[in-house]
Amino acid sequence: MTISSTPSYPQYQKQEVVTPIPAHTPHAVSVCLPTWADNIAYEEGEPRIHSAMKSGYPRFCIHYNIKKLMSYCESKFAVEQESSMIFSTRRVAKRCRGFINKFYEFSEGEATPRIAEFTILPPAKSSYKPVTLQVVLFPKNAFPFAKSFWQHAGDGISSRLAEHCLFLLKEKEREEQNSRELIPKATQGNRHYNRGGFSGRASKGENRAEVEQEEKEVETYFEERYGRNLDVQYANQAKIFLRRRIAGVLNTENDGSDATADGERGIQGISENDVFLYPTGMSAIFHSHDTLLQTLPPQKSVCFGFPYVDTLKILQKFGPGCHFYGNGEEKDLDELEQLLESGEKILALYCEFPGNPLLKTPNLKRIRQLADKYEFAVVVDETVGNFVNVRVLEWADIVVSSLTKIFSGDSNVMGGSLVLNPHGRYYEQLQATLKQDYEDLMWSEDAIFLERNSRTFKQRIHKVNHHTETLCDFLASHPKVVKIFYPKYNMRESYDSFKSPEGGYGGLFSIILESEEAAIQFFDHLECAKGPSLGTNFTLVCPYTILAHYTELDWASQYGISRFLVRVSVGLECPEHLLKVFKEALDQITV
Repeated sequence: MTISSTPSYPQYQKQEVVTPIPAHTPHAVSVCLPTWADNIAYEEGEPRIHSAMKSGYPRFCIHYNIKKLMSYCESKFAVEQESSMIFSTRRVAKRCRGFINKFYEFSEGEATPRIAEFTILPPAKSSYKPVTLQVVLFPKNAFPFAKSFWQHAGDGISSRLAEHCLFLLKEKEREEQNSRELIPKATQGNRHYNRGGFSGRASKGENRAEVEQEEKEVETYFEERYGRNLDVQYANQAKIFLRRRIAGVLNTENDGSDATADGERGIQGISENDVFLYPTGMSAIFHSHDTLLQTLPPQKSVCFGFPYVDTLKILQKFGPGCHFYGNGEEKDLDELEQLLESGEKILALYCEFPGNPLLKTPNLKRIRQLADKYEFAVVVDETVGNFVNVRVLEWADIVVSSLTKIFSGDSNVMGGSLVLNPHGRYYEQLQATLKQDYEDLMWSEDAIFLERNSRTFKQRIHKVNHHTETLCDFLASHPKVVKIFYPKYNMRESYDSFKSPEGGYGGLFSIILESEEAAIQFFDHLECAKGPSLGTNFTLVCPYTILAHYTELDWASQYGISRFLVRVSVGLECPEHLLKVFKEALDQITV
């Protein structure tokens, strides 16, 4: 399959604030925040932003389909002053309940959280299977704590699963009404993409014509994009293909045969049995930590380098705690070595390769030497680097990744992966733990979308590498750019020592301009998509520190994360177009 130089969404068009990115994509994982002020308003909870939001990045903003399902479950199971969270397995629900019990201070008279099991039966003559949900019910005041678990652990149900449940509930309601002959028999319509939700009607305050038009556009988008409805019976096969593709042993983009012995990761003996799928990238990180805690003596872990926000929260809140070395440089390794030499034991060291947003690359070879000497595991998050560009599995015990990002590219599905190094020190123990403990939490339709999206993974990365390097070369010499963070320019020797033979420097970079005022002018005039997430097939920009660390800006600045840093994820647009729009935005800086 060939990839053209034009993006999947060929012409950038301005979108209204808090509309999905891409537009008319009901399961989009980004949301439009087109100005600097909009991003601050989002962080400060301004009604003009939050009252209009139906979806956003799924771990931070609960999708409207999930909210509808939560409301239905609360009407069925909750008592007065109770809220809910919905999960797909009992074990995850119990973790959420335990998290609330640990961190929430109950007022007198408030009941402790409880779990209701809810099985949704399909219509009698349909081919659908029952879906069983686990509903955690808790005091309304505890909702922020339940939401924190949802965000940190990444194990919440997907919007597609919620949509399917709402569809089953509606069809069951129709079946019951028909059996009572209260209404004429209704036409089912599109089985997989019925956008009526539970009610099938415009909600209060919505214009019915607008809702119907939006549903029509959504259906057209999917039919044009995929040609036919997806059949969930292929989900298991899709997951096998996904695991082989992630292991680097898929021979071609379209079949399931094995590749060469070493595969694309440069590791002999690896197979799909070493790959575990999760509903989000953060879920993969959470379960790597949980698996290590069950496998090895529970100790504090190390977070090395400035991490994605929830990685540090997981290591701090789940288990014995965390040592944090936020700069991720050689002097930090010196300090860590002194700590270990003093007798301190650690469970694991977590790092990103490269980091986000400063694109620093840790010295994995030295980390591996320390791990072998002092007996701890190494977990590397390769989301930004990805295994087409860098080979890090050899130096790690576990490699995790967010499949939501460039592996998918289409910004319409969540997913995560955990890969075990088959030659790692703890391989057999970790395999044994996962064999006993692993739960497949990835919803079938999400797996199908993810498999289809990722068929062009390698070709897209090579194009993105080239486009990003071209753009960064221009920006690095521009007089209004004070600093650029990109592996080609900072810590390059470390990155190059792990770069694969055909690899590049990736599609992510960050820039610092002269002042916050300059950053605002640049950002507001930049003609491209603006919102959270990265690795999309279209260029996506955000004021990273504002979005990720708004309540801890001073803390982030200690590690070189400027409050006016702008992060850019480059897409498939042709380089000439990117150079033009970035130059025009820089020209608008007048301060």
